[in-house]
Amino acid sequence: MPETLLRNTFHVPAPPAAVLAHLSEPASYVGLSPLVVEVREVRREPDGVRYTCVERFRFLGLLRYDNHIEVTLRPTRDGVAGEVDSPGGVRLAYRFALSGRDGGTEVRDELRVRAAFGPLLRYAARKAREVQLARAGVLAARAPALRA
Repeated sequence: MPETLLRNTFHVPAPPAAVLAHLSEPASYVGLSPLVVEVREVRREPDGVRYTCVERFRFLGLLRYDNHIEVTLRPTRDGVAGEVDSPGGVRLAYRFALSGRDGGTEVRDELRVRAAFGPLLRYAARKAREVQLARAGVLAARAPALRA
C-alpha cells in the first residue's frame, strides 16, 4: 500500500504536561483538526482510548460529506500516538512527541498516510498536510487555556 510521511515541528507556549493532557482527550480534537466536527462513542481501554469522530468535507463549496472515522489514541513515552481508519481505504498513523523548550512545548507532529492507490493517497496526504499545519496554529492559540 503506497504511503507518505508528513512531519511538522512547532512550539506551543504551554507546559508539556498541559499539552499532553489536551492531546490525550478525544474532545480536544474537535477544531484541533479543521475537519473534525464531532467526537462520539469514546471507549476508554487499558491501553488507550478508541472513539469515532466525524470529519466534514466540502466539495465545490456546495456538497457536504461527513466521513466517520475510527480513531485509536494511546500514550507513549514522550507524548501520544494512534491510528485512524477511514472508509475508502485511507489509513493514518500519527505521533505527537513532546519536549519542554523555551518555557513551553516543542511538538513533533508526524503523520504516515497510506491509501490503496496513488490518486487517493495524493488527495488524503494533501488534506492531512493542511490539517497538520493548521493544528500548529490552533494548539498555539489554545495555549492560554491550557495553562489555566
